[in-house]
Amino acid sequence: MSGNEFRFFLSYDINLPVTFRIERLEGSLPPVEFPDSGIDPAAEERRAELYVECVLCMDGAPFGLPMRTRLETNGSAYCWNELITLSTKYRDLGRYSQLALTVWDVSHGKNEGLIGGATIPLFNSKLQLKTGKQKLRLWLGKVADGSFPTTTPGKVPRHERGELERLEKLLNKYERGQIQRVDWLDWLTFKAMEKIKGLESSKTGSSHLYLVVDFCSFEHRVVFQESGANFVLPSPISSTNELVIVWDPEVGKINPSEHKQLKLARSLTRGIIDKDLKPSNNERKSIQRILKYPPTRYLSGDEKQLLWKFRFSLMTEKRALTKFLRCVEWSDVQEAKQALELMGKWETIDVSDALELLSPLFESEEVRAYAVSVLERADDEELQCYLLQLVQALRFERTDKSRLSQFLVQRSLNNIELASFLRWYVAVEFYDHGYTKRFYCTHELLEENMMKLQAGPDGEDGFKLWQSLVRQTELTAQLCSIMRDVRNVRGNTQKKIEKLRQLLSGLLSELTYFEEPIRSPLAPSLLITGIVPSESSIFKSALHPLRLTFRTQTGGTSKIIFKKGDDIRQDQLVVQMVSLMDRLLKLENLDLHLTPYKVLATGQDEGMLEFIPSRSLAQVLHLEYLKDYGSFCGVFVLKIQILSEHRSITSYLQKFHPDDRGPFGITATCLETFIKSCAGYSVITYILGIGDRHLDNLLLRDDGRMFHVDFGFILGRDPKPFPPPMKLCKEMVEAMGGAESQYYTRFKSYCCEAYNILRKSSNLILNLFHLMAGSNIPDIASDPEKGILKMLAWGAAPGEVPARLGR
Repeated sequence: MSGNEFRFFLSYDINLPVTFRIERLEGSLPPVEFPDSGIDPAAEERRAELYVECVLCMDGAPFGLPMRTRLETNGSAYCWNELITLSTKYRDLGRYSQLALTVWDVSHGKNEGLIGGATIPLFNSKLQLKTGKQKLRLWLGKVADGSFPTTTPGKVPRHERGELERLEKLLNKYERGQIQRVDWLDWLTFKAMEKIKGLESSKTGSSHLYLVVDFCSFEHRVVFQESGANFVLPSPISSTNELVIVWDPEVGKINPSEHKQLKLARSLTRGIIDKDLKPSNNERKSIQRILKYPPTRYLSGDEKQLLWKFRFSLMTEKRALTKFLRCVEWSDVQEAKQALELMGKWETIDVSDALELLSPLFESEEVRAYAVSVLERADDEELQCYLLQLVQALRFERTDKSRLSQFLVQRSLNNIELASFLRWYVAVEFYDHGYTKRFYCTHELLEENMMKLQAGPDGEDGFKLWQSLVRQTELTAQLCSIMRDVRNVRGNTQKKIEKLRQLLSGLLSELTYFEEPIRSPLAPSLLITGIVPSESSIFKSALHPLRLTFRTQTGGTSKIIFKKGDDIRQDQLVVQMVSLMDRLLKLENLDLHLTPYKVLATGQDEGMLEFIPSRSLAQVLHLEYLKDYGSFCGVFVLKIQILSEHRSITSYLQKFHPDDRGPFGITATCLETFIKSCAGYSVITYILGIGDRHLDNLLLRDDGRMFHVDFGFILGRDPKPFPPPMKLCKEMVEAMGGAESQYYTRFKSYCCEAYNILRKSSNLILNLFHLMAGSNIPDIASDPEKGILKMLAWGAAPGEVPARLGR
């Protein structure tokens, strides 16, 4: 689009209902007197119960019925964050359409206290529809006036506008994409803005109240246009079957009669009766069936009512708490209060169930704080298994400095590995502009608390610890610079390798021996002292990833792969799940010799992977042929015929673990390792729906362990049509002696055993994926609901793997 081109929509063409979001109230509430109540506002703490009334006005008169938000009772911060959808469509709006918003307080019984109101026109002076966040100043003690011109404009008068108003206007442009985003500069700007807001507030005081409203945005600007005299005549009814879409504003809303019945059934007077209620046999069976539901399954009205009715008898059943909390009508203050009291007396839930309470399904701060208190029982090893998802759960918190963020920071202060991974997980999310401020607050909280740490037994104080983590970022920045220089080299891969070694030995010789040891980003407990240029190389691929060998402080080496230009956050998630499943299997005394190599995303399109010495199955199956190609030209055909019998996995393993008495000429231990690893990855790839499997991303180690890499397609996505659900190639089966051998039977036995063990922890795995629903991982962000449904299908199919294997 050229600089002079202006693209827009006409309001008359938008056949959608008017939609906006009531976000929050900013400022301190004024004292409100209620003469009839006999209550002195100065005598008791101000804790209001507020709601916002929204009225659409056209040409100075109300148009349609008023809409109301739910009651908000938080004493310090009133945040509705509620989406309001009017029955009026954008195409029906007039030139002078206005939205009148009035805030009411119902904390003193029947007397509704008026807080204030404000009016905002839906079209600006240029006849363009207003979009994005709008901050309206309330006229205290006045109902919003919908007449034109209005007496309660929400816009701050020009002569009263200061620095705060200027910053708010710029921030609104930034959020609409009208100001270019520069991540590092934006973080500094947001930090400076917070300081300016604090200074301005202290100067001017908090005499004004502001209501923040977020209007719906469109791909292009919307310009007002009336329909004029051109009316579209309704088409005659045709004889063909034609789908007619009719807008019904009541779709999705609560049925008033059902709501009334529900309120009566849950009235406080029934609380005394419900304490002694015991479920019958049929009711008990229904309750047990509900408790076995996966955590993301929707509960029907009858199921919710059943759990609420027998809530007192279920308090000893820890599995029932999460289901019970989903039955609560949190907009009902009394019901929510009773639920929180029962939660405190309930049998303590498991850590895996606490993760469910951190999902977006639960908005109550008390419930989320309870979940964090349960997580405090987990040790550091278990907490690290869930750390990636816990960082993602910060998206669903109501405040930037939540109980969850404080918990993660405090636990990280005592474990440098947790601190390092937390810092990286948070830093990567800076690129998500909708949550940049939230993750930056957590990053800042970690820095502030770590800098205060006293020196430990090793002599490292908080400042030195933090600097050791900062140097990790400096190292990755230097590696990115090296990759740019290497890619610019013309020629084959060998020339790029020579350039890499030349850089490490010359201009960037400081990377050969670090001034101070740096904690390895992949394994923070490991100190690395420099790069070995002679052992560093480049892979032959489009992105030219680096294979680097680091010296360690103990005298050993550590090999890593550094990639730039590829989003490896999805690989990071999959490998984390492989590591978790490996841990779950080992807790049940089943070691399937998996290879959960380490992966760490250090940016949106960069990251590190642990290098595992291995060969792809494509290389293994053609190794003998390539090795002897061109030898003995006189007997060329005969040579190929002989070698074709050894182009197999068995032939490859015989070279490293030969045994004339063992099965297929290899040691029994090596074959057992191969069978177990094949079984483990067959089940895991089935559960996670890993796609795009071929011989190049199936790797084999010298000890017989087989493992998967490159997880570009997960949760059922696959570039190939009709892919098999079980990822098992014929070469693997042949290495086990064929589909009729005893070793293949043993393979199937391991698959079934592993599947049944992992199904016991299905809720944990589903909860972890549910927490990732808001992440920017490609295969999850594209359709979160579909991904969760894929996982639900696995959790509800206990006999699926045995059936797939023909058992």
